[in-house]
Formats: sequence, structure tokens, C-alpha cells
Amino acid sequence: MPFQMLSPRRSRIFPAQAARIAALAAFALAGPARAQETALRVGVLAYGGIERALRDFEPTRRHLEAALARPVRLAAYDLDGLRRAVAARETDFAVTNPGDYVGLEARYGLTRVATLESRIGATTTDAIGSLVIARKGAAARRLADLAGLRLAAVSRGAFGGFEVIWREMDDLGLSPERLAGVVETGFPMQRVAAAVREGRADAGVLRACLLEEMIAAGEAAADEFAIVGERPTPGFPCKTSSRLYPDWPFARLADTPRDLAKAVAAALLAMPQTEGRSWTAPLDYSSVHALYRQLRIGPYEDRAAPGLAQLARRHRGWLIAAALAALWWIVHVARVEMLVRRRTAELTREIAEREKAEHDARLHREQRDQFSRLGILGEMASNIAHELNQPLAAIGNYAAGLSRMLASGHADPALLAEGTRAIAEQAQRAGGIIQRIRAFVRRREARRERLDANEIVRETVGLFEGLAGRRGVRLHVHLADGLPAVLADRVEIEQVLLNLLQNAVDAMVEAGETDSGVTLRSSRDGAGVRIAVRDHGPGLTGEAQARLFETFFTTKPQGLGLGLPICRSIVESHGGRLWAANNEDGGLTMRFTLPPADAPKGDAA
Repeated sequence: MPFQMLSPRRSRIFPAQAARIAALAAFALAGPARAQETALRVGVLAYGGIERALRDFEPTRRHLEAALARPVRLAAYDLDGLRRAVAARETDFAVTNPGDYVGLEARYGLTRVATLESRIGATTTDAIGSLVIARKGAAARRLADLAGLRLAAVSRGAFGGFEVIWREMDDLGLSPERLAGVVETGFPMQRVAAAVREGRADAGVLRACLLEEMIAAGEAAADEFAIVGERPTPGFPCKTSSRLYPDWPFARLADTPRDLAKAVAAALLAMPQTEGRSWTAPLDYSSVHALYRQLRIGPYEDRAAPGLAQLARRHRGWLIAAALAALWWIVHVARVEMLVRRRTAELTREIAEREKAEHDARLHREQRDQFSRLGILGEMASNIAHELNQPLAAIGNYAAGLSRMLASGHADPALLAEGTRAIAEQAQRAGGIIQRIRAFVRRREARRERLDANEIVRETVGLFEGLAGRRGVRLHVHLADGLPAVLADRVEIEQVLLNLLQNAVDAMVEAGETDSGVTLRSSRDGAGVRIAVRDHGPGLTGEAQARLFETFFTTKPQGLGLGLPICRSIVESHGGRLWAANNEDGGLTMRFTLPPADAPKGDAA
């Protein structure tokens, strides 16, 4: 519902107007009673707010009321409200911006009867334009600089508040889609300046001369805003960023009586300049039509698409650019295809070289592990000899006893059978020792299988306890019950345990702490298994602990520094981890974990 101002009060006619108004005498005398029955309705676009619109056009209302001798009612609307009022025939005349008029003219048959003429300072002008402002110090200086920025406007459908500048941007190839966004503030237009001031927009579109009015009214500082794309226009008293267009028209609706329209037109032309405003003969609005044709909006939005030849002429530059781009693309695709083929050949060679390098690295790793096992075996040579000597000595003793029994002639079949069984058992024991040694040192592919971790520990202790006993170190073995099966390579895990046991025994012998013994313990670690080897030696210094798993780093005088790095790589390849920690009561504990055999592959990585 628009705000309305009703004023049945009649104004006195000045002498200077008498000559022009005399032409209206016949119309006025023909039906004075009828003229007073209904008020003349004039709808006004409130670009600066309702109060501003009513105040600006109050002199026109008073003049028409006096000239026509009938009440004149002003009603202020926003853009959509004025269009609805025209469509519903709620007004006899409309005063609006040139762009809105062109749309109303095409849709509802409005006809202009006069054009507004404003006095700005000492200059009288019948033209309007638009101005783009930005915050002082902003980077935008030209309209082309608006790309990627937020632009404030009354609305996208506002003529002086957006469409005029849109045409200027279109001439530069800058479409609204290339803006970061259009911030629509609505009326009054001073909200656009507020949006720029508050940082809600990077730039804003004002009707030309509004900035000067705001500065004069104290609503803006003289140096508060920078002008974007200023366009000097000789004779125009205000700053502008666009070309100029005819000022606002005073237009009659299609069903407004022609005689009434003539009377209003004559009255408007006879109106003296009041508060800087007057009316002149209706101007040519072809420049406004040209704007809408170029932007293909308003009455030209639904026009049939132009022909191919016309499109080619209109977009010749773009077509040439597209042809050059297509040519470049063809050359680029051919070049990329050649590069892809060349790179594919290079990648094929690199993959082959990488596979060969991985194969060589695998062989090198297998050789390294083999040498490590042979080194351990060398350190255990005396233990192996002792292990073999026991069954061989027992075999010799049994064989000698049986020989003496046979030589005496008193051979007891039962004793002979028992002796031969004992000899067979000792031979089987010796063969088992040889078989375990051969399995340990044989070059082989890694083979993972479900194993009992405690069984691996027992077999390893069986190989090592003789060596530990001769060096005066006892092995204390504590194996937890109910441990889950692990997926492991038996020989590789034995290699890890033998390395850790060998290091523990060496550390205790070096420290003279052989009485305490080495503790070997298995336990559950979450869903997996943890195995720990604890000694009572000197432990590790901070530097030694930090570099413990570096290749070729060793604390032994005769060590190579390969054992622990190899052990760590074996444990990690099984999906576990190996680490060392000093004990609070002295010595060192080496621990490693193995995931359960039923763990998902991702968990064992």
C-alpha cells in the first residue's frame, strides 16, 4: 500500500502563467463540476524513498491542482509497486525513470507528455546518468576493475541504479556474471552508499548527482568515496561514470482521456522552475531503447534470436578468438599426444629399471640376512659342537657297551634291544640338530604360515641355551598361555630371537652380571603377541639408544652394526614393531610385537 498525499487545497494562479493557462479555459469551463468530482491520480517512483519522492514532486502537484482546478493526488511506489499500480489502472499518470518507462510503454501503452528538467547549481539539464563509487583507497579505478568485486545496486531492474552501468560494462566485455555478486539494497538509493561504507560491497551504483546531494546534506564526506570509471561530460554539473540519457518522463496511461493528457501537458510546460525542477517537451528516448536492445532485456528480452550472419558480424571478434583457440587446441592436443607417448616409453623403461632394482635389492637383502644368520651360527659354533657331541658320545658309549657284551658271550637280547633303541634315539637327536642348523642357514624364500609364538621361542631356546650355559648365563623362560596364532616366517623370527639373546648374553658377560640371567617372556599385546628379552647388563646411553637401529652402528668392539637393523626390518615386514627401553633397576629390555594371524591385511601393514 503506497504512502499517499492528498491535497484538495487550491493554489492561486500567478500572472506569468495566465497566457499559457488560457488555452485550458475551454476544458475547465466545459465541465467544472465533473472535474471536481474525482482527483487526478499521479504515481511517482520513489527512488530516494517515499518522503523524498512526495517532497520532490509536491511543487508539480500544487501547480497541476491550480492549473486544472481539480484535486491532484500523489502516490509514491517502488519499482514493482508502480508497475502493479499501472497494470491495475490505479493511477492516471506515471512519473518514473526512463528505463521503467520504456518497459511500461511496451507493455501497457504509456505515452510521455513531458520530460523532467532539473536545475543543478547554475545549470539546467534534462539528462541523467549513473555514478560508480568505491571506498577511498580502493584498487578499483576503472569499470573493468569491477571484475571479481561485489557491486551494490538498488536492484538489478533499476535503470539509473544498475542498468545504465551494465551497458557500460557490456561495452568492456564485463558481464554481471563476472562480478563477485550484486548486493541489492532496495530504495532509498542512499542504502547503496551505506553498503559500500560498511564493507558489504566493494563498489556501488548511484544515480548521477545523488553523491553531490548527499555531500551537500552532510550525509557523506566530500572525500569519503572514490569515483570508479569517471567519464567527463561537458556541460553536465555532476560526476558520472556513464553516458547520459533523457530525464524522467511524465507519462499518461493508455486509457487516460486525451483531452486530460493535453491539459496536463500544457500545464506542465507552463510550470515555472520551482525548487530546481520544471518540465520540458517530451524528449527522444531512443537511446534508452538502444540500451535495452544491447542488453537484450526489458521489451527486447523476448525478441527472436538474430540470424547467423548477424551473429557472426556482431561477434566477429569472439569468433576469430574462438577459431584461434581451436587451432591452438588442436596443436596442443597433438603436442600432448606426442609427449604422452614419449613419457609412456620413459615410464616403461623406468618401471623395468625399478623392477630390476627391486629384484636386486631383494637379492641383496636375502644375502644380507643369510650373512647375518651365518654370523650368528659362527658365534654359536661351540654350542652346536657341544650339542652334537652329546648324542655322538652317547652313541659311542652304547656301541662300546654292546660290543663288550657280545664279546663276553653273555649277550642279553633285552639289553641288546634297549641299547640299539638308545643308539637310534641319540642318532635321531643329532640329526634333528643338524636339520635345524641347515634350515636356519639355508638360502630360501620367506614363507609365512600360522605358527604358535611359544613354539618358536622354545625351538630358539633349544638352539641357544647350551651357548648361554657355557658362558655362565641362565635363561629364564616365561610363556603365557592362550596366545593367538601369528602369521610369520619361522626362520626369520628365530633369527630375531637369536640376535636379541646373543646381544643380551654379550652385555651381561661384559658387565660381569651373569648370575642374574636373561629373561625371555611372551605375553598378549592387544589382539597380537609381544615377546621381550631382558638382560641385566649396563643398558644404553642416550646416544646409543637414539642410534640403536642405524646400519653399521654398534657398541661391540667386533660388531658390524647389522644385526638390529635386520631384526627391525624383519619385524616390521611382519606388521609388528621392535623397540628398546632401559630398565629402572638396570639392564635393557628388547621387545617386539607380532599381529595375530587373523588380523585384516591393513592392520598388519
